[in-house]
Amino acid sequence: MFRTILIAAAVLALAACSSHAPADAGADAAKAAVAATPVKRKTVFDDQLKALDKAKAVEKQLKEDQAKRDKAMDAQEQGGDG
Repeated sequence: MFRTILIAAAVLALAACSSHAPADAGADAAKAAVAATPVKRKTVFDDQLKALDKAKAVEKQLKEDQAKRDKAMDAQEQGGDG
């Protein structure tokens, strides 16, 4: 008798858990997608990270300018040998 009640309770519990309608599945998926999207929060490191990004951009620009100068100097040296 106890076993029958236990099985019936388990079946009812499982049925209660799986009662989501198919229309709710799309809403649940949308909520999950929004929840998975990382939220950009302000931290104490934002200013330092911004400065670091700016320094990297300046360094890249300086390297590009140096490469242009080196190329121009090489072109002048090649032209002077002739």
